[in-house]
Amino acid sequence: MKNQLPPLYKVLSIAGSDSGGGAGIQADIKTITALGGYATTAITALTAQNTLGVHSIFEVTASFVGQQIDAVMTDIGTDAVKTGMLLCRDIVDVVSLKIKEYHIKRVVVDPVMLSKNGRRLLSTDAIQALTAHLFPLSFIVTPNIPEAEYITGLKIQNLSDAEEAAKFIYQLGTSHVLIKGGHAESAWDIKNKDTVIDVLYDGTSFEYIEGEYIPTKNTHGTGCTYASAIATYLAKGTRPREAVVQAKRFITASIRRSFGLGKGYGTLDQFGVVQFP
Repeated sequence: MKNQLPPLYKVLSIAGSDSGGGAGIQADIKTITALGGYATTAITALTAQNTLGVHSIFEVTASFVGQQIDAVMTDIGTDAVKTGMLLCRDIVDVVSLKIKEYHIKRVVVDPVMLSKNGRRLLSTDAIQALTAHLFPLSFIVTPNIPEAEYITGLKIQNLSDAEEAAKFIYQLGTSHVLIKGGHAESAWDIKNKDTVIDVLYDGTSFEYIEGEYIPTKNTHGTGCTYASAIATYLAKGTRPREAVVQAKRFITASIRRSFGLGKGYGTLDQFGVVQFP
C-alpha cells in the first residue's frame, strides 16, 4: 500500500515581484511553502527593488494578469487567494472579475499602497476601485495604520481609533478587517510597550491579536508574509480568528529570526520558523 500524501492546500498569490527577494511574490511563495501549502502566482508588476527601496516598476498588462489567473484556475485551482501590489485600476478590475468568475471565497486583500521608502505602489483611481470592487469580494482585508488612515480619512492613534477605522472598512463590504498595529508609535494605549496589537473585526465584535514587539529594522516583507500566512491557514480550513492568531505567531517568529541582508530594511526568515499545525 502506498503512503498517502498529506492534503495539498493551494494558495494563489496575485502580487508584484521583488527582485530583492524580501517582499511581494517571493515572500508569498516562501511563506506559503513554509506553512505546508502549494503556491501559485499571478504577477502584476516587476520591480527593480532591494532593501533600500523600489527603484523602478515595470507594469504587467491587466489582460496578461487575467491570463495568469485563468491558467492557474482552469487547471490547478486554489483554496485561497492573497492579493498584494495591484498597481493600477485595470489590474484591480481584472482581479475582481476573475475572483467573481471562479467563485473564490477565501480572499485575503493586503491593500499595498506604499513601499518602505515611500514609493507609491497604487494609483489613486486604483485605490477607489480596490475599495469599491475588491473589498466586497474579500474575506479579510489587512491594512496597516497608514493604509487604514488613507482609506478612512481617520487619524489612528489608539485602539479606539483603530476600532472606528475597522468599522468604516467593514462597511465597504468585506467579511473581516484586520488593522495591523506594527506602525503604532507606541503599543496603542496600553502600558506594555513590548506588545504589538492588531485589531480584528467581523462586523459584530473585536478581537485583539497580540504579539511580541521586536525592535529591528529587518521588516521588509512583513505585510506580505502576514497576509500570505493568513491565506494559507484559511486554505487549510482554519477559522478566521485562529487563522489570524496562527499567522501572527508565524510573522512574529519570522521577524525574530530576521537578518540584516543589504544596507536597508533587512529580510524575514520564514524557513527558520517552527511550523504551526
